Amino acid sequence: MSDYSKILVAVDLSEDSAEVSHKAHSIAAVNNAELHLIHVIEPLSFAYGGDIPMDFSGIQDEIHQQASQQLSSFGHVNNIPIERQHIVLGRPEVEIHSKAEEIAADLIVVGSHGRYGLALLMGSTANGVLHGASCDVLAVRVGS
Repeated sequence: MSDYSKILVAVDLSEDSAEVSHKAHSIAAVNNAELHLIHVIEPLSFAYGGDIPMDFSGIQDEIHQQASQQLSSFGHVNNIPIERQHIVLGRPEVEIHSKAEEIAADLIVVGSHGRYGLALLMGSTANGVLHGASCDVLAVRVGS
């Protein structure tokens, strides 16, 4: 295994995030590496399409506020300082790659649900992260 100095842990703040974080902590301990957390909020316009004539800004602000609180709590429990907790708005795979490059991460750790069939063909965040990363990616199987 390579020596890692900065590890970016992508979390969705579900129950599975603890398992992903645990794996990242194990690798960080062996390598004396710095851990960063990232949570990406997808804009509601991505989820519901741009054709719906609705203003989602209030709902989007509420989602951001709740996610910020959850990430802060998760970071505290996992001993990751606030300055290494990142919450961003956008497409998860794009934002995870961007943050990894910004902080010079040499490993990205992300959860994977091990999808198959139609779900695999439609893609997943873990698959998107794996295929565009400029560093190593560890996909931790969760929820099985």
